[in-house]
Amino acid sequence: MDREGSLRERLIDVGVELVLTQGSSSLGLREIARRAGVSHGAPRRYFPTHHALLSAIARRGFEDLAARVGAAVAGAPSARAQLRAAARVYIGYALERRGMFELMFRHDLLDSERHASGERQLRESTVPMFEGIVALVARCGADQGTASLPGAVAAPPPPAVTAAALWSNLHGIAQLWAWGSLQLVLGAPAPDAPPGGDPLDRIITAALDAHLGPDRPGTHDAKGK
Repeated sequence: MDREGSLRERLIDVGVELVLTQGSSSLGLREIARRAGVSHGAPRRYFPTHHALLSAIARRGFEDLAARVGAAVAGAPSARAQLRAAARVYIGYALERRGMFELMFRHDLLDSERHASGERQLRESTVPMFEGIVALVARCGADQGTASLPGAVAAPPPPAVTAAALWSNLHGIAQLWAWGSLQLVLGAPAPDAPPGGDPLDRIITAALDAHLGPDRPGTHDAKGK
């Protein structure tokens, strides 16, 4: 990597470290430049706007999340198990890396038309993740046959619609759990309470059942397709 490319990456690296340790509100251009050891005007050579730099930092978050999801689903035996693993990683990432997760889904950064800067638009980073969910939902539908939600008469919605609803559900679970709202209404034990079943896992199971129908043992083939 040339010097210019190296400095650009260093600015992003500093931003990632800042957001992970101090939250998204710490990502001022001057502070990033100071920590990177450059003048406060230097970031403008690589990022024409503050939003462009923040988007580059957030894109690192999407790359990290995608790598974690990929590793988690690799060993899962079925599409349903892969969805469960992906859901757990998604929520776990949101809770572990609050600042980065908030930055990744900031509306003003995802509003690519408003903040176009010549770089790959941040909104595009969500597409591979969503397409992966759609593919797994479609495979779950094939595994389950024609069965869908309990008591359903009409045909199930297209996989993309179900995937969008499931993603929205998981995102809401992550936010409400981070705020402590779900623990309050469910009377969930504190994180350091003795083992007795993970309430988050039970919520994830309920979300999958609500959108995909109850998991039926024996519907998955040996290859997990």
